[in-house]
Amino acid sequence: MATRTVIAPWLLAFGLLLGLGGCGGGDKAADVFPGEKSGVTATSGPDSFLVFPNPQKQDDGSLQTTVQDYALAYYQAVDPNNERTTLAAFKAKNKIGQALGTDEREVSVIFGDQRDLGYGRKMTGRMNNDGTIAFVVENYLVGGYGPYSSLNLEAAIMGESKWHLGTNGIEFSVVQSGTANPSGTLIATPTVKFLKFFTFDPVTGARLNMINLDGRGDKAMPTVCISCHGGRAEPLTPVTAPAVRGLFGRMMHVGSVADRTSNALGGIRGDTGAQAHAFEPTSFDFSSLAGYQRSDLTARIRELNKMVLCTFVRPAGTAVSAPQDNCPNASFQRREGNYMEYDGTAAESLKNIYTGADLMSGAELATETYVPGGWSGQTTLYQNTVSKACRVCHALRGIYNQSDLDFQSYAKFSGFSDRIKVHVEDRGNMPLAKLIYDKFWSDSTIYGPMQTFLGSTNKPGRPVADPGPDRVVKATSIQLSGAMSLFSSGYQWTVFSSAPAGASLTNATTVNPTLTVPGSGTYEIDLVTNNGTTTSTSKRLKVVVDTALAWNPTALRFADIKGILQGAAGCSGCHTPGGGPPIAYTDIDRNASGGVDATDEQWFYTELRGRINFTDIAASPLLRKPTGHHHNGGTIWDLTTYPTPGNNNRLGYDQFVAWILNGAPYN
Repeated sequence: MATRTVIAPWLLAFGLLLGLGGCGGGDKAADVFPGEKSGVTATSGPDSFLVFPNPQKQDDGSLQTTVQDYALAYYQAVDPNNERTTLAAFKAKNKIGQALGTDEREVSVIFGDQRDLGYGRKMTGRMNNDGTIAFVVENYLVGGYGPYSSLNLEAAIMGESKWHLGTNGIEFSVVQSGTANPSGTLIATPTVKFLKFFTFDPVTGARLNMINLDGRGDKAMPTVCISCHGGRAEPLTPVTAPAVRGLFGRMMHVGSVADRTSNALGGIRGDTGAQAHAFEPTSFDFSSLAGYQRSDLTARIRELNKMVLCTFVRPAGTAVSAPQDNCPNASFQRREGNYMEYDGTAAESLKNIYTGADLMSGAELATETYVPGGWSGQTTLYQNTVSKACRVCHALRGIYNQSDLDFQSYAKFSGFSDRIKVHVEDRGNMPLAKLIYDKFWSDSTIYGPMQTFLGSTNKPGRPVADPGPDRVVKATSIQLSGAMSLFSSGYQWTVFSSAPAGASLTNATTVNPTLTVPGSGTYEIDLVTNNGTTTSTSKRLKVVVDTALAWNPTALRFADIKGILQGAAGCSGCHTPGGGPPIAYTDIDRNASGGVDATDEQWFYTELRGRINFTDIAASPLLRKPTGHHHNGGTIWDLTTYPTPGNNNRLGYDQFVAWILNGAPYN
């Protein structure tokens, strides 16, 4: 039976007044002055948070995962019959606030979220006897966006509408069929539950498509949630008349493939592979008011963590461990995962919140001491940095067969050192949440171990030059681009070497200069960017010119790239329907129309284009995977042995680069 504690409103009001009174008379730098909610600071480019590193940049420059159509396509997939268009409807659908049946439970807690987004939060969790689980999260923010304040906690306790920022809903349930969600033919009784995310207006309760969580501008659902909940953001399908937008993409690496009569096309639309976060009391702020102290909420937080645990699969090949895997009873237990989906890694750290063998027994730890076995010898880096700034998102990433991204060992973490440097020191988009980012860079005990690991003291915000990847071309007049450079307003290009001599640059102080060369040869160009008086380090670009090249880099189209994928490179040998990789490189009926046609070709192109990061080309999976970066298919093109563009041993890679630099055209 759920326990609900009610404190008289006058006492809550008095508590908040005490909190406000403690701010002082305004003569100290640490004073807090709550006022009206601050305005929104709209941002774009590398100064964005809660956006995927690959935001699916489109030809018109828009970032597909951040715009309203993305949210509309998502809601169409997860709520095809419009049963959750308001907060009241969401609660009713999940029986929140209703009487408890056999094996059902509902608990609520209020705490200050010091680590994640800085809100005061009223969190209600509901587990129903059919195994469905739902959470409703009321978020409170006093004054402007910024560092966490205990006033946010007080506002949440009071339920003060003035500071109510919005309410989120998370539902763990099976697919719902409907004409708005053409997920293909489902089995008679779907059983695989997955997380679905919703957000609602704090005043009207209406479902929202866009949400501003950190004062950095509106971003689309579910991106702002799943980016840190272990989800993936696939591109929308092409628009097919009479529809006005594409469909939400399918994923291969999700358990819901089992609920379709054929798993050739992947899982259920709307299943992003996202996971629930554990409730870590050591990262929360608690009130001193009776009923809201940590000791008052320990049992309820344990109940919430039990619900979270029940959303995780058991790793493939493991048995049920009762009673902790009973969700809520022996009829609904933690599902055994398959080898191509998330394997529930975060369950280990969740259980280690408690002193017992599992979270069903043992006391709650007063402080966090957990260090995964794979971090032996690197305790400082893990406890000071990874657990505080990385784990909250990364522990929910990866799949059983390729779990590198979960950072559960030092070997996994160090294997991404090149990309960690780019995201943390250069682009400044990780940590992914603004509050964690600010806390990271304001505390040397957190960022210091990271800088030691990287062997660098750089911080984001400085100019970073990026002339793009090395390339082979056929023409003797080549337009260059420094558009991917970061935090830069000025550009200076110079010819470092010319063999043969005679290379020259036109408009060398612009973002898009022209390189003119006398003929075939190898040319090295340096780019230095600046922002005011601050300059970047020089970045060198190698351009190999071969006027007799057997293929034309500017003429490559999707058909050529598909030929590589399905040809000697052998990509389609593994990237098959129903196989392990996240995308099939074979010709299949992608839109489930009954045959392979021109529409399927467009869908194939769109899926492949989704593996290109036009905001950071070097990070594109289409380039990194076949060159041996975290690729279970091994190294197809060895750039270490063959570093110079134009070598036939890296032909496919060079053609991929040329196609991408030309905008990855379809035809």
